[in-house]
Amino acid sequence: MPVAFQVANTATKPPTIGDNGYQGFNPRKETLPQGWKFREDARPLSEDMIVEHDVAVKVRDGCTLYCDIFRPVGSDGAEKVPAIVAWSPFGKKHNGIEMMSKVKWGCGVPKGALSGLERFEGPDPAEYCPRGFAVVNVDARGAGDSDGSIVIMGKQEGEDGYDCIEELAKMDWCNGSVGLAGNSHLGIVQWFIAAQQPPSLKAIAPWEACGDLYREQFVRGGAWDNGLFDFIIEHVIRGKRGVEDFKEMYRRSNTMNPYWEDKRAEIEKIKIPTYVVASYSSFVHTMGSIRGWMEVNTENKWLRWDPYQEWFDLWSVRESIDELAEFFDHFLKGKDNDWQKTPKVRMSSLPFGDKDAVYPIEVQDFPIPNTDYKKLYLGEKNNLLESAPTEKSVVSYNSESGSNPVAHAAFNLRFDKKTRLMGLPKAVLYMSCDDLDDMVVYVLIRKLDKDGKAMIAINIPWSHAPYPDTASIPESDYSNLMIYFGPTGILRASHRKTDPAKALHPQYPFHTHDEVQKITPGTVVELEIGLWAMGMDFEEGESLSVQVSGEYPLVDEFKGRGPKKAQVEERNKGQHNVHLGGEYASHVILPFV
Repeated sequence: MPVAFQVANTATKPPTIGDNGYQGFNPRKETLPQGWKFREDARPLSEDMIVEHDVAVKVRDGCTLYCDIFRPVGSDGAEKVPAIVAWSPFGKKHNGIEMMSKVKWGCGVPKGALSGLERFEGPDPAEYCPRGFAVVNVDARGAGDSDGSIVIMGKQEGEDGYDCIEELAKMDWCNGSVGLAGNSHLGIVQWFIAAQQPPSLKAIAPWEACGDLYREQFVRGGAWDNGLFDFIIEHVIRGKRGVEDFKEMYRRSNTMNPYWEDKRAEIEKIKIPTYVVASYSSFVHTMGSIRGWMEVNTENKWLRWDPYQEWFDLWSVRESIDELAEFFDHFLKGKDNDWQKTPKVRMSSLPFGDKDAVYPIEVQDFPIPNTDYKKLYLGEKNNLLESAPTEKSVVSYNSESGSNPVAHAAFNLRFDKKTRLMGLPKAVLYMSCDDLDDMVVYVLIRKLDKDGKAMIAINIPWSHAPYPDTASIPESDYSNLMIYFGPTGILRASHRKTDPAKALHPQYPFHTHDEVQKITPGTVVELEIGLWAMGMDFEEGESLSVQVSGEYPLVDEFKGRGPKKAQVEERNKGQHNVHLGGEYASHVILPFV
């Protein structure tokens, strides 16, 4: 049963014909012919396809959810096929073609790559139906014409997924096996559904999926951020009875409580084959993907560290599309293919600048065994040192500069030979603030070229970029979707309490967020900050820069929607002091491989 607590709701735009693909409630069955096209620039169907619209599925509390089912024509007869379910509240007919027209560079997805039948962030039926799968796009509770109000993750959505999967498995066309696939929300929800252990769910493929909405999305490090979800409510979600109001729930409790605990997936309960995809560039999903890989309770698991933006990988990388089909062929159909020979862990590393990512890099596990975790101390001359300074000193920055780039303290390390860092970095900082009883601290690791200039990486191959090189990209065209600066860590000082017994890894502390420990202005406190994973290649003469600031150091995913906007409500104040040397030996621990 879902945890019982009172949940605040906020209004959503109702489904309206013509908005986000909505066509009105119209249960029907049709056959789309070979060559059919959603619109002129869409991918044509390679063969006939059956489509069932607004199919009703009832869940245990009596609510009816509606789905669209795409399947091969042979499944009307003797051929039984498995189902790949794409689950979200984003509108079952809100497709990738429309969404890619709204984002920077179209995320590199070429025109003609998508059929228009794919739901946003989901697998394209035009790709998977000819391979002998049904694709089922479900409008989650409260979305579109589905009953109820929209809930985001937690046991409620997990139970809804369980019930829907079991109903689909019994349908005449289904062979009894169901899988889950998709990015972002469609990936995150897989952790919650699979943790309920529906018997007919045989495999999942969470590609870019956070696993704890408090720690990884809304209140990362104790710092509130509702910007991305504001964008989703405004532009993506459509429902008749609203969606849960995270901002109000945070106002009621900014520390962990049963509501927020319910938003942390119980990944250790998942026992079925799992194909995880992660990336360095996501500012939401990286650590959820890592925890998924480390905690899922099966030997049948694979991790692929994608060098590209998640939608580009899902829809434009032929090897990724083929692999997903092979994974489901093996575990949903029982096909004796070569899937089990797939390397368990494949990493990528980013050279930054005008070079494409290095991929794949086969390794034994993640974090990579025998990683050399080097402790480097922050020095007063803006450098990183192998030995702790004996003399105490202080480096300060303005925590509310409003500048671009933000005001920060930088500590650099120049490499004298080719070097690769890959894994989990960590910072241990001794900090104080004279002007406030709290502070939010951001740590960013950037790569510098041989002249000391900060470098960027793009999140698609250069062959798909609208610019020839990084120097040609104007800052006005930067977005977190397409531009990667480096790994980040965030911590509010009053949320610094940790529980080592619950830490995923020694390099990634577990902050309990169960109490607020304000600081006396001027008092030095120790902050243990886990940064999200990194994979960087350095040439001789290039440098790494650890940058500490009091303002969000990245660019937003969508203009005006992200942590920069959220900071208005919980600003830092005045000067932050980074203490160095002696008993306050601030340092970072970096993963050399």
